[in-house]
Amino acid sequence: MLCSDGEKKLSFCRSIKDGDLVIVYEKRDVMKAVKVCETSVLQNRFGVFKHSDWIGKPFGSKVLSNKGGFVYLLAPTPELWTLVLSHRTQILYIADISFLITYLEIVPGSLVLESGTGSGSLTTSLARAVAPTGHVYTFDFHQQRAASAREDFQSTGVGSLVTVGARDIQGEGFPDEYSGLADSVFLDLPQPWLAILSAGKMLKQDGTLCSFSPCIEQVQRTCEALKSNFRDIRTFEVLLRTFEVHEGKMDSCQGDEGVSVGSPPYKRRQRSSEGSIVQDSSSSPTIKARPCADARGHTGYLTFSRLKCLS
Repeated sequence: MLCSDGEKKLSFCRSIKDGDLVIVYEKRDVMKAVKVCETSVLQNRFGVFKHSDWIGKPFGSKVLSNKGGFVYLLAPTPELWTLVLSHRTQILYIADISFLITYLEIVPGSLVLESGTGSGSLTTSLARAVAPTGHVYTFDFHQQRAASAREDFQSTGVGSLVTVGARDIQGEGFPDEYSGLADSVFLDLPQPWLAILSAGKMLKQDGTLCSFSPCIEQVQRTCEALKSNFRDIRTFEVLLRTFEVHEGKMDSCQGDEGVSVGSPPYKRRQRSSEGSIVQDSSSSPTIKARPCADARGHTGYLTFSRLKCLS
């Protein structure tokens, strides 16, 4: 669990305890979040794993089942939490999250307002970015969704860095108590242009704003609303292309002219028992890379802007 002490310092440098949340890594692309309970067990294709065997081990440990199978017990970092959390809504993924945190200039100590908590994927990363002295105030119009997100933040250890509120930001705007205090504002709303005026009032001078929208028509209306009080308006689409890298063997074959085709430029050489150097006739290992077939495509557009300074 993301451990928060009195100074809100985040750390995984400790042993797993009863009640902690761990990410169980079964195999590539197969992970799940599990709350540790001393009397419980985890059953999967690799066997039965007793939670009691996990307690006291450091995060990252490899643990064995009754059949000799194994899994890894990983810490619930924001990156891993994004991959295993329950999808109450469509979520932002790592590529968009890392890009917007950088472009919003969020650093330790920042005060961030977020509208559209949803499943809490972004919020968890925002909390780590502002730690140990900053804070994230996030709002969702759906009461039950806000309550579920609040429970998740406590489980992942960022509860002291995040305050969750149930509020319709499109209709009511942000609470006046944050007026002029926010370093950054993030909007994930169906009609973000309705919240632009309120967001501008919340920001410090030269503060930054980001709006996430899946459709370009939403982006156009948002940009129109931003023109009056914001400058440096830019929109990005972040596309991530993943490659598979693995080792294989490239066999030599003879071409029409008797020339070796497909061989690496330098073959490994060996010394014979007589001391002379001979060519290695075996296939040479080589590293192969190719794009993944299931790469994620369009997720949405990120529109950034900066509040105009008073002259």
